[in-house]
Amino acid sequence: MSRSNTILLVILTLGVFGIINTEMGIIGILPNLANHFQVSISTAGLLVSAFALAVAVSGPTMPLLFSRINRKTVMVLVLGIFLISNLITIFTANFTVALIARIIPALFHPVYCSLAFTVAADSVSKEEASKAVSKVFIGVSAGMVIGVPIVSFLAETFSIELAMTFFAVVNAIVLLATHANKSVLLFPFVLSAVYVVLFLFGSFTLPMVVITLLWGILAGIGANINQYWIISAAPESPDFANGLFLTGANLGTTVGAAVGGFFIAQLGTPYVVLVGLLSLLLSFVSILMREFFFERHNAIV
Repeated sequence: MSRSNTILLVILTLGVFGIINTEMGIIGILPNLANHFQVSISTAGLLVSAFALAVAVSGPTMPLLFSRINRKTVMVLVLGIFLISNLITIFTANFTVALIARIIPALFHPVYCSLAFTVAADSVSKEEASKAVSKVFIGVSAGMVIGVPIVSFLAETFSIELAMTFFAVVNAIVLLATHANKSVLLFPFVLSAVYVVLFLFGSFTLPMVVITLLWGILAGIGANINQYWIISAAPESPDFANGLFLTGANLGTTVGAAVGGFFIAQLGTPYVVLVGLLSLLLSFVSILMREFFFERHNAIV
């Protein structure tokens, strides 16, 4: 099996894990959810049963409706719907809103899982198809076996919001990994949104826990994007490209710390996020320039 196929199967497995985890993960925190939304435990159970019923109803029809559309487009759409619904669930205190935010993605649950198994089978030879599907099916098992205790631990140790954030984080990672080039263009805007939220809610402890977690994950994704782009620009000299990556990362740390200190001294600590926003603006310009010159180079070649 080629390296690209292996990476594809990992992405599909993680995607299935995220979707199954969204469905089953809240089983262990129903008492917490009942207390959070000020409803009975039996009423909170609708978050599980309504989700399962929506999957059962949409299972025979939704995959067929989307069968003629580009697979990657559909998978990105479904992951985006799951991500948005998870974010709504994190911040809403209204049970009805949370229930609706659970039912809508549940309708698309069979679409992603069906595509994941199909794509896995098509990515390898017929002899290896069953093995590839079984590897993706690990995501189903992990979602039920691993997801439930992780979410329960986060809810009991930290907060219900952080537990729900776990769903969003997993789906966000898979979404970025599924249509990679567009994710690079969107990344500065996503991180900018985090900085804006940080500026607005930085004085509150609970939101800061969630923001810091998301911020750290995005920072790791950003580092991977930077390294990939630098290496892809000089594939014949990987050692030199890695050296440039380290140089850029440390220069960014040096300049960012100095400029950030200036902003803090002049405007106050909350306004240090302006340094991040300015940096993201420069990064977006750099992305556009790279895309422009890359397209011109391909046209000439």
